Amino acid sequence: MARHRRTRRLVAWLIGAAVAAVVLVVGGAFVYIHFISGPAPAPLSLRDLKSPSAGTASADGTRSLAGSWHVASGSLVGYRVNEVLAGQNNVAVGRTSDIKGTMTIKDNTVTSASFTVAMDTIKSNESDRDIQFNGRIMDTSTYPTGTLTLTAPIKLAPLPAPGHFRDYTATGDLTLRGHTRAVTFTLEAEHVGDGIDVSGSIPILFADWDISNPSFSPFVTTQNHGVLEFLIRFAD
Repeated sequence: MARHRRTRRLVAWLIGAAVAAVVLVVGGAFVYIHFISGPAPAPLSLRDLKSPSAGTASADGTRSLAGSWHVASGSLVGYRVNEVLAGQNNVAVGRTSDIKGTMTIKDNTVTSASFTVAMDTIKSNESDRDIQFNGRIMDTSTYPTGTLTLTAPIKLAPLPAPGHFRDYTATGDLTLRGHTRAVTFTLEAEHVGDGIDVSGSIPILFADWDISNPSFSPFVTTQNHGVLEFLIRFAD
C-alpha cells in the first residue's frame, strides 16, 4: 500500500510539473508578445502614413509625371506572417530599407519599373527569427536578392487630386529564392511635392517559390502563406 501511495504521489507530481511547465511556457509567451516584444508594426499603407515630404500635387490632376524616377530614402519592403507562439497568436514582421530601383513614366503611363532588395538586410524584432529567415527559409547566402519587374504598363491618368490616393492594378515578375513567378496585385499611389509615394502588398504562397514553411516545432507554427508589403518613395 505504501508503494502504491508513493507511486500515486510520483504520478501526481509529474502531472503537476508538466502542467506547470505548460503554464510557464504559455504564460511566458503571452508576457513576451504583449509586454516585452510589443505589437507588430502596422501594415505599410499610404493611408496610414503622414508623409513628411507632403506638398502640393497638381490641383487639376493633369500635371505630367513623365521621366525617370528612382527609389528614395524612406522606402521600406518586408514580410508579414501570422504565427502561433506557444499557443499565442502573433504577427511576425521583418523589414528593410535596402531597396534599389527605377520607374519610367511616359505620357502619364508607367512603362517600366524594376526593384532589387538585399534579402539578408531584412530584420525583425527577433534575432532567432532572422537566423531562420536567412538560413533554411530564404537561404540568403545562395539567393542574396529578391527582385520585382513590371511586365505590363500602368495608366496613371487621371491623376488624383491633392491629398487623395488612387488604386491601380500592377502585373510583374517576382523572384524569390531563385524562383520567378508572375504576380498581379493592387497598389495605392499619391503624388506629393516633387515625389511619388506607392504602397501595396503581394500575397505569397510559400510553396510557389519553394520557400520552407517558417514553422519550427514545437513552439512556433505559421500559416503556409504570408504577405510581401512595400512602401516605395520615388524621387526624380
